Amino acid sequence: MSYLQNRASGILMHISSLPGETGIGTLGKQAYSFVDMLSANNQTYWQMLPICPTGFGDSPYQSFSTAAGNPYFIDFEELVKDDYIECSDYKLINWGSDERRADYGLLYQNRRKVFNIIEENFFLNVPNDYESFCSKNADWLDDYATFMAIKDKYNGAPLSRWEDGLKLREKQTLLEFKNGHEKEISYYKMLQYLFFMQWNKLKKYANEKGIKIIGDLPIYVSGDSADVWASPANFLLNGNLKPLEVAGCPPDSFSANGQLWGNPVYNWKHLKSTNYEWWQKRLERSLKTYDIIRIDHFRGFESFYCIPAENTTAAGGIWRPGPGMDFFEATGILKKPVIAEDLGFLTESVRQLLKETGFPGMNVLQFAFDTRDENDYFPENYIANSVVYTGTHDNDTILGWTTSAPQADVLSALKYFSLTSTEKLRKSMMKAALESASNTCILTMQDIIGSKECFRMNTPSSQSGNWQWRATNQDLLDADWNWLKDATKKSGRA
Repeated sequence: MSYLQNRASGILMHISSLPGETGIGTLGKQAYSFVDMLSANNQTYWQMLPICPTGFGDSPYQSFSTAAGNPYFIDFEELVKDDYIECSDYKLINWGSDERRADYGLLYQNRRKVFNIIEENFFLNVPNDYESFCSKNADWLDDYATFMAIKDKYNGAPLSRWEDGLKLREKQTLLEFKNGHEKEISYYKMLQYLFFMQWNKLKKYANEKGIKIIGDLPIYVSGDSADVWASPANFLLNGNLKPLEVAGCPPDSFSANGQLWGNPVYNWKHLKSTNYEWWQKRLERSLKTYDIIRIDHFRGFESFYCIPAENTTAAGGIWRPGPGMDFFEATGILKKPVIAEDLGFLTESVRQLLKETGFPGMNVLQFAFDTRDENDYFPENYIANSVVYTGTHDNDTILGWTTSAPQADVLSALKYFSLTSTEKLRKSMMKAALESASNTCILTMQDIIGSKECFRMNTPSSQSGNWQWRATNQDLLDADWNWLKDATKKSGRA
């Protein structure tokens, strides 16, 4: 965890938000170019959102698997070099009319067409290390590939709508499916091989350029996932795999009804009886995939908010105790490079758990100016063992915030920075974050770009229009790199 103890900074930018010609950011040349930009401008970290396949609402936090990579991020140009496809196989396809928005509907329809061509050529000349890859990752890959093949059989229907024999993994029914769908299962294994081949190559390049990758680890998994299907005892479900209770956040000053996430909650009693084996494997994989992991919703390990599964809002839930320090000691995650997302409703016991783990927590500068709640998010309150953000993927950009936030909040920020207009607020907030005592500072790419257009990534509790933002090549070229490079150096983070 030594590099989190050094003074450094980085940028939050998801793979999907990179520019490119195939509808979404990929692991190709634009990702390498972004690494070069980070390296050339005194940055140390590239933080991204979960890289797993997106599920309901296109959210990377509602994935079909905690271990798999998102096939949408596979770069076609790289595969042309490997003779799996030709340029004409993908360049003539309509990937969307707005270069700043990922059109997930088109991606769903058209990526499959290209993948089918890749599949045909891939299995004509299987790479020498393919079987080794499948063997090394068998503990999750077999279940994931089979799960996705069954979903295809049901035209994408969720786990809850499958026939009982497959849903409940009845031995003979599952064996018959696997024997009759070997090609379909191999297709999904191939995609994972291609993803991780490109991912590992990019990560190696980034590390050689001095860039560490911060990955995001959601605490919960989707109810429609290979994780739930393969290990239902880890979750509070009934005999038909339906959640008894689901996760969310209670009502507060930000949301009268709270947030109903809908994920099944963990059966911590069962997990403890297995010495948290499922979690141990998950954490080990994540620490190999990334250099540092940010554990989302850290407070859920102290206590977690449960909502009856039949409820339509988050009101009426109850807090239940989490595994606490026992979990972190048993999984061997202590002293590993971990950031704890300790935002939201915090109690003294949550703060104590964070202190005992030694993990750096998070400060979000935008929160400092929220006039609805008292808070400790002013820069003068930060400690060295923490990570400061101007905002996260769930926040508006700084410029967007100046128009979307309550006027009292914006006036509070202007007063704090002794400004008379919002024109200089963007750089003032980024500068304050960089100059704060926090060892690690992460700025968003949208704020470095500084456009007045709506570049927000996600609006919590909204059901559409999220996770779509993409930068253009011109956006990245015109970004305030020189300012960032200089400000990073002056704040002692170069």
